[in-house]
Amino acid sequence: MIYLRTQQETGFLWLKTPVERPAFKVRENIDSDDMVKGLLKKGLGAITSKQTSIFSAAFFIMLTTWFAYLLGFIKYRVFAIMYGESMGQLGVFFAAFKIPEFIFQVFIASALASAFIPVFSDYLLKDDTKAANKFASSIMTLGTTVYVFFAIIIAIFASQITSLIAPGLSSEELALMTSITRIVIFSQIFFILGTVATGILQSLQHFLLPGIALALYNLGIIIGVLLLEPYLGIHGAVVGVFIGAFLYFVLQIPLLAKSGYKFRVVFEVVDEVKTVLHLMIPRSATALLVQLSILATNVYFVSFISAKSIAVLEFAQTLWFAPVNLFGLSIAQATFPSLSKKSKDTKEFLSILIPSINQILYLTLPISVLFIVLRIPIVRLVYGVDAFDWDATVTTGMTLACLSLSIAAQSLMYLLSRAFFALKNTRTPFIITAISVAVNVSLSYLFVMILHKPVYFLALSLSVSNILSAILMLVALHWHVRLPKLEMSVSLAKILIATFIMGFSLYIPIKLLDQLVFDTTRTINLIILTGISSFFGLLSFLFFTWLLEIREAYYILAVVKKFSSRTPILRNIGEIIDGPKLNT
Repeated sequence: MIYLRTQQETGFLWLKTPVERPAFKVRENIDSDDMVKGLLKKGLGAITSKQTSIFSAAFFIMLTTWFAYLLGFIKYRVFAIMYGESMGQLGVFFAAFKIPEFIFQVFIASALASAFIPVFSDYLLKDDTKAANKFASSIMTLGTTVYVFFAIIIAIFASQITSLIAPGLSSEELALMTSITRIVIFSQIFFILGTVATGILQSLQHFLLPGIALALYNLGIIIGVLLLEPYLGIHGAVVGVFIGAFLYFVLQIPLLAKSGYKFRVVFEVVDEVKTVLHLMIPRSATALLVQLSILATNVYFVSFISAKSIAVLEFAQTLWFAPVNLFGLSIAQATFPSLSKKSKDTKEFLSILIPSINQILYLTLPISVLFIVLRIPIVRLVYGVDAFDWDATVTTGMTLACLSLSIAAQSLMYLLSRAFFALKNTRTPFIITAISVAVNVSLSYLFVMILHKPVYFLALSLSVSNILSAILMLVALHWHVRLPKLEMSVSLAKILIATFIMGFSLYIPIKLLDQLVFDTTRTINLIILTGISSFFGLLSFLFFTWLLEIREAYYILAVVKKFSSRTPILRNIGEIIDGPKLNT
């Protein structure tokens, strides 16, 4: 009989271990309704139970992240289908969305990222549920109040604000942006409440349901577009944002209640809230610079090109962010606790940091080349519908290629900034971010306002500033901990050689097959062509990885082997889930 771990052992319910029963004995006279109810009960049990081990938490975070990305790509494909012929309106929608995103990132996300979860977890360690609930209620009340205050101001002065940040749009487009802004700014209140709820549930070791709820935010937007576009046009997407934010928050309420959390309006600023406010200042300052850079690139300067170009830049950045977040952000998050613990031991600190840098480079540099060489096939496969015309495809592809120059740099910035945070240094990342923003804004002004270049030059500007930022962070970090320059240079040279040869292995087959064999106007042929080219490129990269003895590959193989044993698969899953316990 295959052994399955019980709910008490794993922290979540899959199947209960049978007691003294043959492995495959079939019960007679099974009522179908009872079977359905049983399956639903077990499914709900899996969703609402805690993930008490590191591996189970990591597994569900990874699973829900991929689910969110899948729905995100579907969302943008639906945008391309429904609004491809009116890309200008879609660009206005994306521009309007940046305003509430600005407030959220600067004032809300900074507080949550800096201290909310650690402080809330401290209460849980003391088993002080009442104080934990009061603290969470204070943060939720304060955060919502601050956001509503700014939302009201923006709603009142929406016309003036949109004219200020998107001066290149026509009067009709500015009027549309104003109306969208006033709706979206208030619908995002539910997103803020949902974000705080996620922080609470993750502190309580619930990772699956918050991840699903966040993924369903995209589903709400998809539903709004598909159902309401025929009646409301671009405002169907606006209503979809409201639906998605509402789903994100409401789906977490039952589990919050089950976990013992009781919300009440609390305006009392307790000492722990003051701590959060104090700790969020450096994060908020850095976030302010980043968001100003985003507004400058994605709204202000691009508005002088066209509203359609805003949508093109958004479509390209969606593809660009996928490897950055999946590899750069995930490795940075996983490494940060260890860097913090070893910050006083330089040798141990570097033994964690250097392999992480090399792993990010090993994973992201080949993806950069893949995106650059296969930019048109990738854009066509993801967004290629009749409404998304050839001009939009080519422009999005060029924008993606220019952005892809900095996939590795942007990924490294996540890690290097956390290395400075581990060293209790928040000033250096802020200064470097300020320099990066200044370079990005200056180059954007040069390309758009003086040279009148197309939208992909804004992507080039962003890449140049990201690369400069990563280099400056490495130089500054070297002053603090003396990085092993020779070792890092040799490793980078090996990865660059393998990546460069991979680029040729991608380019040659796609050019030959595209012109001589395949009719790429058909989707199936395009998939085959892209698959063959990617296969040869990946094969050459792996071969030179082996030939040059790139050590980073062995670290990744070690992780793969950890998740692939010769034991039966269900036993293996049980062993993986039953890993080291999380500290709460």
